[in-house]
Amino acid sequence: MGKATGFLEYSRKDNADVPVKERVQNFREFHVPLGKEDRMEQGARCMNCGVPFCQSAMKLNGMVTGCPLHNLIPEWNDQVYRGHFRHAFSRLIKTSNFPEFTGRVCPALCEKACINGEYGDPVTIHDNERFIIETAFEKGYIQPRIPQVRSGKKVAVVGAGPSGLAAADELNHRGHSVTVFEREDRIGGLLMYGIPNMKLDKSVICRRQKLMEAEGVVFRTGVNIGEESVKELEKEYDAIILACGAKQPRALAGADPDKIHGIYYAVDFLKATTKSLLDHGMTDGVWKTEASRDAETLLKQKDFISAKGKNVVVVGGGDTGNDCIGTSIRHGCKSITALEMMPEPPVERSASNPWPQWPRVKKTDYGHEEAIGLFGHDPRVYETTVKEYHTDKKGNLKEIVTVRVKFENRKMVMIEGTEKTLPCDLLLIAAGFTGCENYVAKAFGLKLTARNTVETEPDHYKTNVAKVFTAGDMHRGQSLVVWAVTEGRKCACSVDEYLMGYTNMREA
Repeated sequence: MGKATGFLEYSRKDNADVPVKERVQNFREFHVPLGKEDRMEQGARCMNCGVPFCQSAMKLNGMVTGCPLHNLIPEWNDQVYRGHFRHAFSRLIKTSNFPEFTGRVCPALCEKACINGEYGDPVTIHDNERFIIETAFEKGYIQPRIPQVRSGKKVAVVGAGPSGLAAADELNHRGHSVTVFEREDRIGGLLMYGIPNMKLDKSVICRRQKLMEAEGVVFRTGVNIGEESVKELEKEYDAIILACGAKQPRALAGADPDKIHGIYYAVDFLKATTKSLLDHGMTDGVWKTEASRDAETLLKQKDFISAKGKNVVVVGGGDTGNDCIGTSIRHGCKSITALEMMPEPPVERSASNPWPQWPRVKKTDYGHEEAIGLFGHDPRVYETTVKEYHTDKKGNLKEIVTVRVKFENRKMVMIEGTEKTLPCDLLLIAAGFTGCENYVAKAFGLKLTARNTVETEPDHYKTNVAKVFTAGDMHRGQSLVVWAVTEGRKCACSVDEYLMGYTNMREA
């Protein structure tokens, strides 16, 4: 697999990034792909390691390492090295429905398990994947695959996020007739409205939608499933998949968005920006006119949340918090601070966290890099939370009081005497999610777990209601796009077996 001595001959070379001060002027994707020859060299670094942990998805020390889709990584890396890009694509789509999504937003569990990473730099698996799928689109390798025979079975998928899309894609190719219902005006779920455009250009989602429509999948947007529509679905469809996500945001003590103007949940903030870009004049990731980019003009647009000229504080240190940082900077914020309750991670692996475990180390993502480049310091403040919120006479947030925290017996304790006052006009809560929004589960009469996810038997997808299945974050809890796709594929197999009495579909 690859070149036997490639990892010794070639150094890791990542895709280049547009310089910080240039890229923050727009919402375009900013990773610049390597040329073909360089990419072939990167494929050559994948060696025949015998036991490819990169495709294992093993749970070690409480965290998964390796690809949940079990992508055939050494095989397509070998084909990239040899310049056989069509063959590389054929191996990639054996296990992955949407490499153009994971090749952009996945944190690359595969790379963390690459044996080259034990003593050096892992193979650029993530960038190789994106290169393969984009080459396939560019060269026309991807054409609609329309089923020659239809089963006569109809499946409804509720939720057009990555899990719902994966399930729909699999079941459609199997020959079932699939309709996907989405309450938003566009498909994609958090791919569309939870991940900023500079991280995942929305044209990529639209491109996939057109392909799936050409293959026979029907999309119905702007449909919010309630009790009456449940009866219609149960009557019309042979099976129903609920893939509605885990969008119930985790609240922050004392931070009530309904009472204090200037406090928002992160996904609402990110969604507002993406909708403004798509609905009000985005051209190639840039607002058409300076006037339409002006904060006052944008404030007149329904639901737009502006960070321009404001002191922004983000609570939460995950990917969503980082996306809020990058988005606020592109708005033109005055300052940015990110509060994280957990201690600062080490820069390098500790002895208790050896390869191939997931590395519990400090990650400086694109938003952090941009804040450092523009403001001269890392925006993150660790072991800290918000204690008080101060407003003006009109109820507008003006400042917050932070306090240091520690954990005792798994409970967070505030450390008295460590309070600090920060100017804050905009507080964004990116503290994760607490499970699914209950109204859909209630409408179907589903049982929920203590974690507020839909209950099924372990490693199964059928609910307590006849012919109703579930997948993705609604089933698993808040997780990664790659896990959502994996869940969608596995759920599709369960549905196919239910409909046909057997299945010959591949899970992952």
